[in-house]
Amino acid sequence: MHWKDSDTGLTDRMPEQFRPIIFKHLEELEPIRDLPRGHLRNLRALCAVFPFRVNRYVVERLIDWDQVPDDPIYQLTFPQPSMLAPEELARVRELVEAPDRSDELKAVVRGIHQSMNPHPGGQVDLNVPTLDGEPVDGMQHKYRESVLFFPSQGQTCHAYCSYCFRWPQFVGREEYKFASNETKTLKAYLRRHPEVTDVLFTGGDPMVMKTAKLRLYFETLMGPGLEHVVHYRLGTKAVAYWPQRFTEGEEADDLLRLFEEVHESGRQVAIMGHYSHPRELETKTAREAVRRLRDAGCVIRSQAPVIKNVNDSADVWRDLWSIQNHLGIVPYYMFIGRDTGPRNHFAVTLDRALEIYRGAAM
Repeated sequence: MHWKDSDTGLTDRMPEQFRPIIFKHLEELEPIRDLPRGHLRNLRALCAVFPFRVNRYVVERLIDWDQVPDDPIYQLTFPQPSMLAPEELARVRELVEAPDRSDELKAVVRGIHQSMNPHPGGQVDLNVPTLDGEPVDGMQHKYRESVLFFPSQGQTCHAYCSYCFRWPQFVGREEYKFASNETKTLKAYLRRHPEVTDVLFTGGDPMVMKTAKLRLYFETLMGPGLEHVVHYRLGTKAVAYWPQRFTEGEEADDLLRLFEEVHESGRQVAIMGHYSHPRELETKTAREAVRRLRDAGCVIRSQAPVIKNVNDSADVWRDLWSIQNHLGIVPYYMFIGRDTGPRNHFAVTLDRALEIYRGAAM
């Protein structure tokens, strides 16, 4: 059953208050309690290894619980047994179910994390900018015109994607994190680099930030000496996992006013929306979020990796692109999964990805 208004009694206007569902809340969810006991045992063990966070919108509006565990949104947000080797899963499950062995559990989980290539492609060491000979925390200068900025207030998400290559940000290990709240440093660096035209706010998800904080960052970029920075990009999954961020309450209204101000200044706000599956654009709330963002002058571009068990089908991508084009969203990036985390569960080969792309584009 895919939970829609007509078959649940829910209105499409979800509660304004966001409430995350984390590991300790799992068994509060009725659909979870209805799963086989062995499934729940595995889920408890997996959540001890992988970051887990969803919310009511994802659970009640996006997952078809009659199709679990094969449902694509369930695969996208809930960790799966094959993300660990069978012996690893058995070991973690044994330790999770023995509360007096918590130190042993931590050691085993730490070893699994270290074996999963937590920072692929030198993402911590490479592309780190410097200012007066010192590295700048929470920033990356990957391309000549583009700087990535990791605001410290945006280093979580409304829900976690189980494939996320930035999973180390969310497992409580300080040595894996990178973030910054230094508007002064950001401003100083950009002033010395007039070639930079784009700043990408990324995370985590910058849309978990309060509008007032985002305004401080944007007003910094709109200040004197930074006239060359004209594109403000926001990498976000909120458009799919919590579209209420753009549709409900004073926070949403303030955010849209901010975007309008940026647009009226001659600069551009680009929402780099992470849409992995057509279902994420089926609800009225998701479509209303798109409408309001576009009305505020934002460009919405879509991006997602090709993920086995989620969207490894030409039909899925064709439907996704068709819906996006109809709504005025620009299909932008089709990614390949990075060599990190439980890659074997999600990865498709390059030739299979090309086959999917060609099939979808026909």
